[in-house]
Amino acid sequence: MDVMGDKATLLETGRFGEPADVSQSTGDMSVPEFPSPSASPMASSVTDLERRVNEFVQSADRDETGDAAEEARQRLAAETGDVEAMSVLGALLLRRGDLDGAEPHLRAATAAGDRAAANNLGVLLHQRGYADEAAGWWRIAAVAGSAAAAHALGRHHRERGDEPAAEYWLRQSAEQGHALGAYALADLLEHRGDDGAGAWMRAAAERGHREAAYRLARAIDRKAAQEGETGTDDGAGASLVGEAEQWYRQAAARGHRRAALHLGAILEKRGQLKEAGRWYLTSAKDGEARAACALGFLLRDAGDSESAAVWWLRAAQDGDGNAANALGALHAERGETQTAERWYRAAMDAGDVNGAYNLGLLCAEQGRTAQAEQWYRRAAYAGHREAANALAILLLQGGDTGGAEPWFSKAAEAGSVDAAFNLGILYAGRGEDEVALRCYERAAAAGHTEAALQVGIARLREGDERAAERHLRCAAGGGSTEAAYRLATVLDARRPPEPAHELGEPVRERSECEEWYERAASQGHRRAQVRVGMLAAARGDVVEAARWYREAAEAGSRNGAFNLGLLLVREGSEPEAAVWWTRAADAGHGRAALRLALVYARRGELAEGQRWADRAVTLGPAEVSERAGRLRDALREELSA
Repeated sequence: MDVMGDKATLLETGRFGEPADVSQSTGDMSVPEFPSPSASPMASSVTDLERRVNEFVQSADRDETGDAAEEARQRLAAETGDVEAMSVLGALLLRRGDLDGAEPHLRAATAAGDRAAANNLGVLLHQRGYADEAAGWWRIAAVAGSAAAAHALGRHHRERGDEPAAEYWLRQSAEQGHALGAYALADLLEHRGDDGAGAWMRAAAERGHREAAYRLARAIDRKAAQEGETGTDDGAGASLVGEAEQWYRQAAARGHRRAALHLGAILEKRGQLKEAGRWYLTSAKDGEARAACALGFLLRDAGDSESAAVWWLRAAQDGDGNAANALGALHAERGETQTAERWYRAAMDAGDVNGAYNLGLLCAEQGRTAQAEQWYRRAAYAGHREAANALAILLLQGGDTGGAEPWFSKAAEAGSVDAAFNLGILYAGRGEDEVALRCYERAAAAGHTEAALQVGIARLREGDERAAERHLRCAAGGGSTEAAYRLATVLDARRPPEPAHELGEPVRERSECEEWYERAASQGHRRAQVRVGMLAAARGDVVEAARWYREAAEAGSRNGAFNLGLLLVREGSEPEAAVWWTRAADAGHGRAALRLALVYARRGELAEGQRWADRAVTLGPAEVSERAGRLRDALREELSA
């Protein structure tokens, strides 16, 4: 029995596996707030955001001397009783980590009513471990209008499980335009399943929060995927993907490594490989193992296996099972089986079930059947459908049909197209044709070429020519030579009779059935080659006919050998024709044997003619047997005269 499952290729799970989303807040309660003469909420306009980014860059470029001078200036002002200077000096020292130096200045500024100092004093106390006292100062600052303090206070309440209080203060912060507050509020509402989460996540993203931009992109991505799966996509899917891309791009530009990974995947799928590679590289350099793995695949596809191996190694060392599998496959291709096995085991240890499956493939290729079965079972029990199919094939080859069937069934139910087809072969071998046909139909619906051929053949037997044609077209389009031939015969039977070819008549164009015959013939189908030769001969193209007859005859077709002999006789080459008829007759062709009997009778070799006539009588068909019998009797009388 012919089992068609694919047992010898590395299973690739894609450029990167998709872990569950982690709700990760990037809001940091320990960042000091500097006092401002105006309200403190972050401006939402692009112009103001750019201005503040420029100010940050300029401040980052100061040298240590400049920082020391600024601190000295603020210290002098603070000593004169300047409240704002006290607050700024306390914030500078807090940011540096000098908690002891910062605390007296912050307390003094707080006592004078500075809300930024109250917030920063809360930050300082929180860092010292006095969370409740910190919350008290944050409350004072929040009531005074500090969005940063409201955000910190909201997070404090959430950490203690007081969600109503957390929502109240986070909403106060978010409504003042604070990006961290908007993100934390969105995270809280999303956790509760509140529909308002999306709006606040978008608000945080629009205010420059990179994690919010990433999570917004993921949510849009999922929505696009759901619409695609349910078939409700009315053209909005592409728009959603485009929107997701923009948010991924915004988050990636701010250094979000997972956003860079997803952006690279979108660009790769679109065919923009160069830009995809740049984002994969950015993400990989930031420590994203999946991006390093995806970059490796991109390099391998470009023909640079050595560079691919470098990135796969980096990803595998960071625990990426897919990269470890890829390294295993690379070493297996080079014949380095021990190294390949080591990496497959590493993939398995990383939780990638493909590692066990690939170990099974490796052992099977080496003839280590017992070990292969062991690894296939391990992967199959973990839900690996192709491993279940491979295990069933292994059991079937060992004669354990009863053990193979449930694994074929499990694999087919899990979506393995090969397993559904193999299950059909199993049932067909038992004579359970109806059950087999259902299995074939399941596999054919998923695009399995050979399964579509089997369904087409079954429909032909039932007389449902239209359904047969539909399935045969699918199989032939998928590359099945037999399907191309059978489709051609279906179409050939519908053709009206062709008028006889006359000298000077233009040669007609090839029909669709001839095109399918020729496709099958070019792929080595012997009956198709004979039929193409017959059609060429009918057109008067003797050279083309001889070429196809000869190809079929040399491949073992007795009809091809017989027809080639007929063509050669017409061209005056009877000795060569006799050679091909002999080949056909030896293969069981009755008409060829009768032709040989006639050839030898004309030559006067009566005994040889009688021998071939006897053979023709035996081979048939009926009319040939009748003619050969008369010839044999005549030759016998001539020999006995």
